Amino acid sequence: MTTPTRRRDATRTRQLLLEAARHRFASDGYAATTVRDIADDAGVNVALISRYFSSKEGLFEACLTSAVEDMRRTAGGARLDEVPERIVEQLAGIDTDGFPRHLVLLLRSSGDARADEIRVGMLRTFAERLAALAGWEDGDDELLLRAQVTIAASLGIALLRSNTKLEPLGSAGPGELIGPVTDLIGSVLGKHA
Repeated sequence: MTTPTRRRDATRTRQLLLEAARHRFASDGYAATTVRDIADDAGVNVALISRYFSSKEGLFEACLTSAVEDMRRTAGGARLDEVPERIVEQLAGIDTDGFPRHLVLLLRSSGDARADEIRVGMLRTFAERLAALAGWEDGDDELLLRAQVTIAASLGIALLRSNTKLEPLGSAGPGELIGPVTDLIGSVLGKHA
């Protein structure tokens, strides 16, 4: 009798690796995370990281891309007045433990020059998209700076919520966060739209 072979689900395996890597990179940092840790967390063979992502750096880039895609969905297609609600959704936490890993991942320096270059480039792109919602055109450094300050404030909120448990910020839900975030974005970007 032959043993039935298990059919590999490449999409599911890739997603498991991304989730495990996002968790590890956000909590332990790039330098302290090994591909073996990620593979073990995902419950797959470590060789699959090379197959799907080429390298640890490639997996990190995929995690950053995923994080930026989450942020892009936050602002993508939105009007400026809709951005606070979408940011609050992200700040409220995607993971079951409420830890906004995708946002925290964008904050952590990797210790790897190429990975950090990728991270900064993605943050720059998101800032440009956010600034565009407020009427930014290339060359308007003040409005781009304001968009970057908005992103920095949002990431700072995510960091404080995940690392310090500063109260009442740490346990605030979407209903409590929407007012202050709306005021913040309105005061920094709204009057320039």
